[in-house]
Amino acid sequence: MKAQPTATTRPLRGRARITSFAAFVVLAALIPTTASATGSQEVEAELPYVCTLPSGQLPATVRVLAEFPERAGAGEAFTPSDVTITVELPAQAVADLTAHDAAEVRAATRLTVDVAQNSATATATWRGGSEPVALPGSGPLTLVTQGDVPSVAGRSDGDLTFSAGALAIDLALGAADPAGADPGSLTVDCALAEDAPEQGLLATVPVSAGGPGASGSPSPSGSASASDPAGDGQSDTPGSQAEERQSERSPKVVENTPGTAADRAVPPCLFDEQHPPTDASLAAYITGYTNVRKQKAASYLPPSCMLIEQGDPVAGPPDPEAIIFDTVSWADFGYQGRRQTPPFRSTFLSFDFAPVTATMVLEQTAPIRIDSRLKFYFLKGLTTMDTYVRAPLVLHVTSLEVNGTPLEVGSECRTDGSLTSVDPDPVNHPGDHLVLYGRGEQITGQDVTGYKLLSGGTLTGEAAIPAFTGCGSDGEDLDRLLTASVSGPGNYIKQVQGQTCALGAPVFPGPNTDGQCTEDLQPIVIPVAER
Repeated sequence: MKAQPTATTRPLRGRARITSFAAFVVLAALIPTTASATGSQEVEAELPYVCTLPSGQLPATVRVLAEFPERAGAGEAFTPSDVTITVELPAQAVADLTAHDAAEVRAATRLTVDVAQNSATATATWRGGSEPVALPGSGPLTLVTQGDVPSVAGRSDGDLTFSAGALAIDLALGAADPAGADPGSLTVDCALAEDAPEQGLLATVPVSAGGPGASGSPSPSGSASASDPAGDGQSDTPGSQAEERQSERSPKVVENTPGTAADRAVPPCLFDEQHPPTDASLAAYITGYTNVRKQKAASYLPPSCMLIEQGDPVAGPPDPEAIIFDTVSWADFGYQGRRQTPPFRSTFLSFDFAPVTATMVLEQTAPIRIDSRLKFYFLKGLTTMDTYVRAPLVLHVTSLEVNGTPLEVGSECRTDGSLTSVDPDPVNHPGDHLVLYGRGEQITGQDVTGYKLLSGGTLTGEAAIPAFTGCGSDGEDLDRLLTASVSGPGNYIKQVQGQTCALGAPVFPGPNTDGQCTEDLQPIVIPVAER
């Protein structure tokens, strides 16, 4: 990273010209916090391992491919994406497997990844699976696995490093003779070789306390030392207190099981006098990312409360293959009695040296409409659920700072209308609004996959950002600058809704249930944003 320039006092005319120029450079902040404002880094590491097989310890090669953000904010969880693990086992390993009368193998990998920041450490497990692979007649065996990995958040300023550790490979063997005995399964334990480059280092992600998703005030760079990583002057804390402090400093690892999060550092999500609850009331959190096409960056929407009134299902159009029910529900964002997301402050670097801090909210201009269509295919035992969310939302920018210098945007700086999408049914749904779509499926007797209003899931869409209006003060008009830098079509959106809390029939945690509602009827589940 480049060194930050030292701030100096300049004449007012010079400050105004610099501030105006900065507006061109820094406007990626105009959609909620970017988790990787300057893009992402692709990692490809080839590492030597030693694996224990029935014939003994054998050398193996492990290749790890993944995508990380270039930087992140303290406290902001991000998830390495496109993770692929390729394991190449030597020919002797193939002989060991064929000795079990196996002809094919399906692999599941469990890679231990050490996550470290400022001498504090945590451990994540990257899991992956493969399709069945035929054992080769000669030469090595190559296994390629892919899967989801945990989210990680750095606690403070400092590089967050990811290093590969132990690897376990669970092998499910397929018989050469279908009529023969089941060859069973085998677990192969592998250790990183002593000569592995940089002790298995995969990636380094710089973390800044003033960056996106940061909680609390930024801490001065370099305030902690190796002997006193907490920066409090107490380098020798005895016993359990030392362990507790270590835990507080360690990077946070969040297993991405559906709809979980590390804590409840989110705004309350409660019905109130403006939204009195009914038996049909639902509460849920939603979070996610939005691409800003012009800036080639992805922006983060922090968990926001949605207060939903579920409608009654009515019979849909006739269909010879299915029974159809349509439901119209209505929703509002809920933040301190207002229909908006919570305001949040984010910082990123433009041109890798100009720190920019922005505060903004998404404001709702009319009720959010949710159209759900359920189709039950009775002969197939299949139920499908198609949901369209239509949300009229304007983007309101409340403040900008460039290298600590405020850029006056005024109190009415916002998009000139709602973010818009191409509606699949414009005749029945005219007007400007954002459209998000989710689809769920359920086979009789199995769990729902995909999106369902009650249980949540992923919603996607594409939006055009309108021109800006009302931006600037003291005779400085910033509308055209913001419009040129941010506004335009083709901005992909991916949002994740968590499990709802149904106020009419709340499910509380119990010995045999995970629970959906807190004691004061807020959603338990806080979803984790996905890319």
